[in-house]
Amino acid sequence: MIRINNSTLVLADGAIFQGCQIGHSPSQEYATGEVVFNTVLSGYQEVITDPSYAGQIITFTYPHIGNYGVNKVDNESGRPHCRGVVVRDLARRHSNWRATTDLNSFLEEMKIPGIAGLDTRRLTMHIRESGAMPAAFGTLPADELHEIAKSEPGTSGIDLVSQVTTSESYMIEGDRPDKLIVAMDFGIKATIINHLKRLGNVFVVPATTSSREILELNPDGVFLSNGPGDPEVVQGAPETISELIGKVPIFGICLGHQLLGLAVGGTIEKMTFGHHGGNHPVQQVHNGVVEITSQNHNFAINPDSIAKVAEVTHINLNDGVCQGIRLKSAPAFSVQHHPEAGPGPHDSSYLFDDFAKLMEEAAK
Repeated sequence: MIRINNSTLVLADGAIFQGCQIGHSPSQEYATGEVVFNTVLSGYQEVITDPSYAGQIITFTYPHIGNYGVNKVDNESGRPHCRGVVVRDLARRHSNWRATTDLNSFLEEMKIPGIAGLDTRRLTMHIRESGAMPAAFGTLPADELHEIAKSEPGTSGIDLVSQVTTSESYMIEGDRPDKLIVAMDFGIKATIINHLKRLGNVFVVPATTSSREILELNPDGVFLSNGPGDPEVVQGAPETISELIGKVPIFGICLGHQLLGLAVGGTIEKMTFGHHGGNHPVQQVHNGVVEITSQNHNFAINPDSIAKVAEVTHINLNDGVCQGIRLKSAPAFSVQHHPEAGPGPHDSSYLFDDFAKLMEEAAK
């Protein structure tokens, strides 16, 4: 049952939005995080359980959320790492043969607080104009929530990968036991692992794993996973990746893409409100083909900073942001978008085949 307690969301700049409390009730009567908006029409469960949302409060722009419920199969990780969920209208009843529970009960079980009934359109427009920013929401008075929001650090300069990476390595058996892919876990999604399984056995390692430890496994390829937050504070990862370049084929997605950029001397920029959604048009530079992609990032590679060592392979048609790179002198490439999510539905899945070809060529 959805609670009707009054709840207030206050942004760090003082903007106030009224709603009602849903999901988990935090003991301190408030939750904090960096507010972003996501434009997906469906897939709310996959978004909420994506580790890349660590430290963030997710605002869904689609007005009606929760109508098909929740099931364990669609989880992208063992538990959500987001700080909260904001929706316009949370469905009171769900209807889907796969569902095992409703979204509100799922949020309660996973201890994720939420707020519903507020004007998500106004909130989204505010974020577009002012940028993603810290916020606090809960049952405390608005002036107290404002002070709390102003003290929330957001995601810049915060190491969020350490909160989501695996603590121990583990093996996933794939369709091709003759191939081994080492996946560096910066916040890897279950669907990515499912795609990599088609290409070989997948050995998932913590984000702090050294290049020596990875090369000792004699992998056919190394995958750099998605993950949350600021790539410049992921300790040791760019150096590790730099030591792997040229020794083994590399494929990176999202945060892994940004870390590959850092590894070759590139610079990273914080975007105003980031890309979060399932309807972003991305163009392949070499042939002009446009893909409809899933996105979730607040940071991006400055393409000029990597021009000497890499070529830009994809761009976002909404704003021209760099969406993909390929190194000129080593078998390594990466994309900012999520080819595993498939809102196209299969527009970008060829990238996993490209990784397979890269591994085959390196083995010759």
